[in-house]
Amino acid sequence: MTLTASTMMPLGTPAPDFCLQDVRSGALMTLQESAGAQGTLVAFICNHCPYVRHIEDELIELAWDYQARGIAVVAISANDVNVSPSDGPEQMQDRASAKGYPFPYLYDETQDVARAYNAVCTPDLFLFDGQKKCVYRGQFDDSRPGNDIEVTGSDLRRACDALLTGDPIDPDQKPSMGCSIKWKSNA
Repeated sequence: MTLTASTMMPLGTPAPDFCLQDVRSGALMTLQESAGAQGTLVAFICNHCPYVRHIEDELIELAWDYQARGIAVVAISANDVNVSPSDGPEQMQDRASAKGYPFPYLYDETQDVARAYNAVCTPDLFLFDGQKKCVYRGQFDDSRPGNDIEVTGSDLRRACDALLTGDPIDPDQKPSMGCSIKWKSNA
């Protein structure tokens, strides 16, 4: 398992639009339909990644906490299913159902959305304000599989709290770390 660091989208970057299928409902969802009044968290995740699985339960808790306060959460999986069959739409639907995801889980089959966000790892987390400008793109917290640090989501929670209160969000952000997105060979 190779550790890959996020490329850290420049702060202030407008959120790239998308139109992707939610594997839970089958409906197509756009950024506009997914956005929250106060902000939107776009999380690139997948089913198999040990880094995603490590934070998954706390990410679900974070979603419950902040969606109720106006920050929408949407997850996107962009892995090539030929490389990682466990990340296909049916498996995504099963995972979302089994874990009780309180957010849409979108499938980026073409990988165009991942490229537009310059997402490179799972998890790769992007928080946008109510005007859909990037205010945070970094790690969930300092916990990693095997490092014995409790998973709290502290870095992302701090950014969400500041966004909700109108306080400045510290621009000194640590990159997210995880498995590389499994790119299609013809890409």
